[in-house]
Amino acid sequence: MNLKQKFAALKKSDNRIHYNDFPSHMKLIKNIENLLPDNKDVPIVIVCIGTDRSTGDSLGPLIGTKLTELNGNQYPVYGTLEQPIHAVNLDEKLQEINHAYTEPFIIAIDACLGKYNNIGTISIGEGPVLPGAGVNKKLSPVGNMHITGIVNVSGYMEYFVLQNTRLSLVMSMAKVISECLHLAISNHTNKLITQKVHFKENITIKKNLKT
Repeated sequence: MNLKQKFAALKKSDNRIHYNDFPSHMKLIKNIENLLPDNKDVPIVIVCIGTDRSTGDSLGPLIGTKLTELNGNQYPVYGTLEQPIHAVNLDEKLQEINHAYTEPFIIAIDACLGKYNNIGTISIGEGPVLPGAGVNKKLSPVGNMHITGIVNVSGYMEYFVLQNTRLSLVMSMAKVISECLHLAISNHTNKLITQKVHFKENITIKKNLKT
């Protein structure tokens, strides 16, 4: 859980949508694609931060669980309802990821608190999230890029606010984020594969022309 004010998005007008603004879902997918690495050999790893013991902070684990159902082992996902990543095990899991993958591109996902008018807003951007900032904890920054969802209001009794966040809101946001992220990664991967095939074809044609 982090405070929205603790990090900067790329361009707020382009990288923030409301979860029930359905026409903007395609923009969210495209903006995620634009932040993904251009090299298909760079492993993309999803890290969903939060705990199933708090309604508001369960956004990350819910997304992690939904992604494991969607991806078919297309990309690794850390942080689910059964195996959440939180303050206690965050550093251990980051070490595990960096040991398992060479220079992974980590997409960090977390819930956050913000202004009342922004509840339900999904944001993406370059750089890490700061887990725990919303409840005054100092934890390791996570991610080459981040996706966050504002689940409730910041500024007063954050633990109580998180416990009393509406589950329907969190589940709806988790559905949108997981589906959009999965489509963005799938589209991006397919494009990189197609580009590589075309490159090989062009090399073959050039070689044939020379002979």
